[in-house]
Amino acid sequence: MKQLLLAALLTPLPALAQTTPAPKLPPANPLPYEDAEAAAVMTPINAMFAGLAAHDGAAILAQTRAEGGATVAIEKPDGSRAIRHLSWTEFAAGIKPGPEKLEERISMPAIEVDGDIAMVWAPYVFLIDGKAHHCGINHFDLVRENASWKVLNVTWSQRTTGCTAQ
Repeated sequence: MKQLLLAALLTPLPALAQTTPAPKLPPANPLPYEDAEAAAVMTPINAMFAGLAAHDGAAILAQTRAEGGATVAIEKPDGSRAIRHLSWTEFAAGIKPGPEKLEERISMPAIEVDGDIAMVWAPYVFLIDGKAHHCGINHFDLVRENASWKVLNVTWSQRTTGCTAQ
C-alpha cells in the first residue's frame, strides 16, 4: 500500500505537468512568526519538509512520535475520492532516493498552541522539479515532550485541480 501511495504522490500527471507552469509562491514558511512558541512549533514541520526535499525518510522520522502517522484524503481527477493511512515507518519507507527535486510549500499557517499540544493548518503546494504536482491543506498535530515539539500526526487533502499560487 505504501508503494501505491508514494507512486500516487510522485507520479507526474501529464496534463498538469504540461499545462501548469510552476506557481509563483512566497517563501515556504514566512518569518517572523507571531512569537517564539509558533516558531518552535514550526521547527519539526520545516525539518520534515527538508527531509522530503533531501529524499531522507530518516530525517522525517526524527521529527515524529512513532505511534502517530500520516493520512491523506485524495481527490482524483475523475472526482472519485480515497483515504489512505500510513504509519510513520511506512511513510518514511516510501521516501526513496531519486533525481526529482521535491518541494512542499505552505503558506499562511494557522498555529494554535495550548500547553503541550499544538495544531498547524496551512494550504500547501507540492512541486516536483519546480512544477505543481498537487495541492491541498495540511493539518499537523504536535506534542511537546522534553521541551521539544514532535509531529504526532499529519493529515492532508490532495487534489490536482485548482492548484494556484498561494
